[in-house]
Amino acid sequence: MGDVCRNEEQILALIGLGNPGKEYAGSRHNAGFLVLDRLIALYGPAMMERKFRASWGFGVAEGRKVLFVKPLTYMNLSGEAVGELIKYFGIPAAKMLVVHDDLDLPCARIRIAQKGGSGGHKGIQSIIDHIGGTNFPRLKIGVGRPKHGERVEDFVLLPPYPEEREDFEKTLAQAEEATRVVLAGCLSEAMNQFNRRD
Repeated sequence: MGDVCRNEEQILALIGLGNPGKEYAGSRHNAGFLVLDRLIALYGPAMMERKFRASWGFGVAEGRKVLFVKPLTYMNLSGEAVGELIKYFGIPAAKMLVVHDDLDLPCARIRIAQKGGSGGHKGIQSIIDHIGGTNFPRLKIGVGRPKHGERVEDFVLLPPYPEEREDFEKTLAQAEEATRVVLAGCLSEAMNQFNRRD
C-alpha cells in the first residue's frame, strides 16, 4: 500500500445493488449485483439469506474479513437491509463500498466517489435515508441514458442494447478489478487508476 493510502479507512463491507428475481437478472439496474457475483465467485464468502432481507456473508478478501451484501428488498428499499446489516455488525458507513448503476455515466465507464448525494438513484437515496448521511464510498457503473425514447424507469430494468452488451461486460470486469484495488490498497489508489477524465 503506497503513501497515497495513508490515514484512509479500510473497506469492510461490499454492497451490490439490484433487484431480486430472474426477470431482472441481466438488467442495467442489476449492475451492482453482477459485480458482486463476480467478487463472490473470486473470494468465496459463504452467502446466506437469514436474519436480514439480503443475501450476505463474510469472506476473506485481500487479507481481511469483508462482509458481502446483496439486498433482496428491491432497489428502492435497499437502505432497509443495508442499514440493518451494518448496524448489527458495527461497520461504519465510511467503511462500506456501494456498487451501483449510474445513468449519468456512459456505458463502458466507471467512477469511484468517496461520498455524495444520490444523483436521483433510488437505491442510494434509500441508503442515505436509513443510515442518516451521505458519507459512504460508491463505485458507479455507467449504463448511459435511453436512446430510443424509453422512460428511464423502464430503461434501467432492461438489459443493455445489443450493441452495448460487450462494453457492459467490460465495464463489469473493470468494476471488479477496481474493487480489488480498493480492497488491496485504498479508495484513493483506485480513484487515481480508474477515474478517467471526461
